[in-house]
Amino acid sequence: MPALLDSVHDLVAPLLCQRARVVVGLVGPPGAGKSTLAEALAARFSQELGPRAAVAVPMDGFHLSNVELDRLGLADRKGAPETFDGAGYVHLLRRLRSETGELVYAPAYSRVLHESIGGAIPVGPRVRLVVTEGNYLLVPDQPWAGVRALLDLAVYLDVPDGARIPGLLRRQRSRGLDEEAARDWVERSDQANARLVGTTRQYADVVLHRG
Repeated sequence: MPALLDSVHDLVAPLLCQRARVVVGLVGPPGAGKSTLAEALAARFSQELGPRAAVAVPMDGFHLSNVELDRLGLADRKGAPETFDGAGYVHLLRRLRSETGELVYAPAYSRVLHESIGGAIPVGPRVRLVVTEGNYLLVPDQPWAGVRALLDLAVYLDVPDGARIPGLLRRQRSRGLDEEAARDWVERSDQANARLVGTTRQYADVVLHRG
């Protein structure tokens, strides 16, 4: 991860000389390390530019609630594109790009509660860098199609299955699933989502590899 962090940092730094606020998107399959990299990148630029000058805003904050997924019959597909409020995510990015000087609150996702938490991430007018990350930032279908034009830089993280799947299994076990159920979820849901995400790498500005 340190090498990836250095690579993305060097891509982002020149953009900050060109505009008051930069929005960077990190894209990749489930388990690629997007969240970890986004938080690390925001922390490094906050050290360089000043406290809270950079912030990570996850797409996962737009997960539909578990109650709504049950109502829609999508609980067993949680994490698929249709289980997010994609239009809401695009609207948030537009607000973050507007540079009106307003304080914007973004939602987060709790891997303890397994639910989104509204108003958890403040993005103040002095924020110079917004790092957003998620699976579907480059999907060309609506409502996700609106995301790409709102990113100053789109970085795709290419990570082989062997480096991703153990972490995905641990994630599902942390939800209380036994080994068999965890593996079923990863193979049936996460890997199906990964295949879709893989078709979007062509729309990234740069592809970085993690072994």
